[in-house]
Amino acid sequence: MTITQVAKYLQLSEITTYKLVNEGVIPAFKIGRHWRVQKSDLSELIERLKRGERI
Repeated sequence: MTITQVAKYLQLSEITTYKLVNEGVIPAFKIGRHWRVQKSDLSELIERLKRGERI
């Protein structure tokens, strides 16, 4: 998923999403100059947050 797609999915701004990616809160990788997030990694993060884990 692109940063824009992740931002829409989580209902966050793109700036906040970039910040979370740069801090390592949202696991992501770069392809060229563009960040990508695997949907499975995002789902795992959401599950951890639902269990009350602090990120």
